[in-house]
Amino acid sequence: MIPSGLGGWLTWNIGWIVPGLAALTLAALVALGWLAVRLRAVERQYRELTLGTDGGSLHEVLEAHVREVRETSECVRELDALARELERSGRRHMQRVGLVRFNPFRDAGGDQSFAVALADGEGNGFVVSSLHSRDVTRVYGKPLVAWNSIYALTDEEKQAIDKARA
Repeated sequence: MIPSGLGGWLTWNIGWIVPGLAALTLAALVALGWLAVRLRAVERQYRELTLGTDGGSLHEVLEAHVREVRETSECVRELDALARELERSGRRHMQRVGLVRFNPFRDAGGDQSFAVALADGEGNGFVVSSLHSRDVTRVYGKPLVAWNSIYALTDEEKQAIDKARA
């Protein structure tokens, strides 16, 4: 016979109720432990995120970070423009040099004569040659445009240009 009422029903089903409540309690404890571990991880991540700040709200930290990223981005743009300008102007600076020493006359001692080529990155510049003999030293200058000159070049001047170009 089945007892009537709530008390009777509880008495009749006590064998199912106690293990069910124990299982629910155990599941709640496991969930609580898992949530505690997750909360610690989130707190650690929050501390790392706010490290180096005045500890304001996450919104304030993110605003400060975005502001810093924008400022950094602007600095990078300015530096990029400056680097490009320096690269453009650097092509026009004298940066290539070639020197050849030689002895054009058998009666003069040593390699006292020379040809020197000075040019920018695009081969614009000049060649200076000096021919030294016992009695006189002569100096010649010839312009260079794209590694060529409108004047005839000696072999030594061509060698100096080749050295500067290399």
